[in-house]
Amino acid sequence: MKRILIPTDFSENAWNAIHYAMQLFRNEDCKFFLLNTYTPVIPSSRFMAPMVNGVRIEDALQTSSEQGLQKTVVKIQKDFNNQKHTFETISSFNLLVEEVKDVVSESCIDLIVTGTKGASGMDEVFMGSNTVRIVKSTKKCPVLAIPQNFRFSSPSEIAFATDFNRFYTISELIPLIELAHSFNATIRIVHVQYEIKALTELQQFNLNMLRKYFADVEHYVHTVSELNSVSHTLEVFSQELDIHLLAMLNYQHSYMERMTREPIVKRTAFHTQMPLLVIPELGMEVNNRPDRPDRPKEELASN
Repeated sequence: MKRILIPTDFSENAWNAIHYAMQLFRNEDCKFFLLNTYTPVIPSSRFMAPMVNGVRIEDALQTSSEQGLQKTVVKIQKDFNNQKHTFETISSFNLLVEEVKDVVSESCIDLIVTGTKGASGMDEVFMGSNTVRIVKSTKKCPVLAIPQNFRFSSPSEIAFATDFNRFYTISELIPLIELAHSFNATIRIVHVQYEIKALTELQQFNLNMLRKYFADVEHYVHTVSELNSVSHTLEVFSQELDIHLLAMLNYQHSYMERMTREPIVKRTAFHTQMPLLVIPELGMEVNNRPDRPDRPKEELASN
């Protein structure tokens, strides 16, 4: 059974991410952890009352958080009514990123699904500050970021962006391979080249290993020239091939790191285009964790 964490601030963007997750995993047994965090403002003035209508601000926010989560579960069950899915709600007085890290560790989460924007919905924001922080701080499981305006479409075409400079382990690629199997999808390995030149011996070796990992999945290799920026190049590539999901590994000097550091003007076109699956560098720890309550010892031994 997959264990999936979905942070929500009860915005339309957050609901869109929930809707996508329900559709993406509609045929799989899943336990969804719906998380809402709240951080009451600390009164900085004697004119700021700690209570409103006789109720402490902290208590009011907690009640609002818990009620919001329950309403969300009711809406999910009404709209999807999937017997394969169960839900647990978490209302926490904590900073979002810190709570996400705690829940991932304590509840053995396999995947985080989140919207790419917060309640502010600012168009110029790449993924939303909270989403970027979650991606950067999560070391134990992948993060699937869903754009605000993206409507679910079965991911029959998946792009995996890489420069072939890093060796991938099979355990890091399991989330991608599982998605490809679930939707009979084609994986398109895309290499953004800054200048036209042959692959180095190391790059060729890593490419060959990727081909072995994807042996039972239909896959192709594409080399494209960089157009102004990595994000713009991947956007153009994805549009031309009708890509439904983009995946990449997050590590030092990776495409993901470069994209989060690009000037805003270079990445505005990319941020709302498609779901982004960010796989943490420490994938071996994710899939071989002995603390997974539903992972048979025989499966661990076979890896």
